[in-house]
Amino acid sequence: YAMLLSLIFLIVLVAAVVGFVFRHEIKTNFESNLNLALKDYNVTADRHSEAVDTIQRTLHCCGVQNYSDWERTEYFSQRGIPRSCCKSQDDCLEKDLKDPNKAKLKVFVDGCFFLVTSTMESKMSVVAGISFGIACFQLIGIILACCLSRYITNNQYEMV
Repeated sequence: YAMLLSLIFLIVLVAAVVGFVFRHEIKTNFESNLNLALKDYNVTADRHSEAVDTIQRTLHCCGVQNYSDWERTEYFSQRGIPRSCCKSQDDCLEKDLKDPNKAKLKVFVDGCFFLVTSTMESKMSVVAGISFGIACFQLIGIILACCLSRYITNNQYEMV
């Protein structure tokens, strides 16, 4: 049991170190995947399009760097900026969303990449604290399992 807990502890420790060391690569990959999701955005409600819509609605953002990122997509030429970027769903007409100058007044202008990464970084202290707490419990479990194992081996020949 102590060996299993030690193995899990080491795996979590290695994952944390790798995540910390490669955080810049993770950001770069996220940005490129977000750009790809915008490029492939469509109305057929696939997972990537739903994820983009959810991010834009939840964080009140639009595009990767800003709302004008949508102008370089195929979706923009057909329907304009998606409705998930709208500040108010009642005030967003499709003709306004096709015109970048009018859309600027009706959609969120901030990009999602900065908001997502800043939100993740602000929550990182909570994640680190919870992870540290779990690691402490794992270490206590490892120590107690070793003590129990030692107690069992020392008292192997006693009458019970």
